[in-house]
Amino acid sequence: MNFGYREVCLDHDTGERHPESPDRLRAVRRALKECHGVDYVAADDADLDVVREVHDADYIEEFREYCDDGGGHWDADTVAVEATWDAALASAGLAVWAAEAAGPDVRARQTPFALGRPPGHHAVGDDAMGFCFINNAGVAAQAALNQGADSVAIFDWDVHHGNGTQDIFYDRSDVFYASIHEDGLFPGTGDIDETGVGAGEGANVNVVYQPGADTADYLAAIDEVIAPEIADYDPDLLLVSAGFDAHEHDPISRMQVSTEGYGVMTERMVDLADDCDAGLGFVLEGGYGLDTLSDSIKMVHEVFDGYQPVAPDDDVSEAAREVLDEVVAQGFGSK
Repeated sequence: MNFGYREVCLDHDTGERHPESPDRLRAVRRALKECHGVDYVAADDADLDVVREVHDADYIEEFREYCDDGGGHWDADTVAVEATWDAALASAGLAVWAAEAAGPDVRARQTPFALGRPPGHHAVGDDAMGFCFINNAGVAAQAALNQGADSVAIFDWDVHHGNGTQDIFYDRSDVFYASIHEDGLFPGTGDIDETGVGAGEGANVNVVYQPGADTADYLAAIDEVIAPEIADYDPDLLLVSAGFDAHEHDPISRMQVSTEGYGVMTERMVDLADDCDAGLGFVLEGGYGLDTLSDSIKMVHEVFDGYQPVAPDDDVSEAAREVLDEVVAQGFGSK
């Protein structure tokens, strides 16, 4: 794969014992040294005009001034230092690069994956939260639309609901948002009946699983709901908000997705993008076990390098089946 990466993203210092630390990117880079076909791209910062199309201009100015003044705790979990402004613009720029580099003929080792931090999917239009300041995937989607894409789909497989991404595009029809996330976790949004409003009605789907959902449950959500909906939407670009904190050994979630499972999910995304004749790009979100994060990203890369992951033969759990039935009752799923 082509990995977008900037050293400035390491300068966003969240302090000791904070789960979203620079060590995340360091661990990923170490792991990828063992892989063939890895290339790095140092993309430009995101264009502030595009950032302001996604975020309120007053909020962006407040964030810049906050960093200029040395930063601090924006809220209990979301920490900034002076360098966070530059890191956030770089992280958003890497996501924009992933959207620009993606294309229907760009696959295998050329597929883009933005390795930026701070992450972005919790940042709403006018506020930072959940470790996030600028909504990277949202800025990338807007940049793609500005450059001629008719529509963009964002599939968020992070264990937390991407409330910011949903909020930004909730009343729009040009971006389809889909999420699988764990019930009861921060930020407490993403209910099944949150399906969009106005022009965005039906362009927002949430699969809210109980703790313990495993790879088979995730694949069922993709196969029965998310892939059919995105295929019907037929986007020009498919972006994966790729958090890896649903891993069975991640320290802050209770989901049970395996490393191999992330490979199978990646394979499903390739098939979906091919079906839609869409570009495919990945944008890093969460994932807080250093080994599980780096192993999972290695797995994603290896799929594009020719590895064929093995799907589990486990049945879908009864709890997951109940959730999927409820999602279908909202009008989503195989047509």
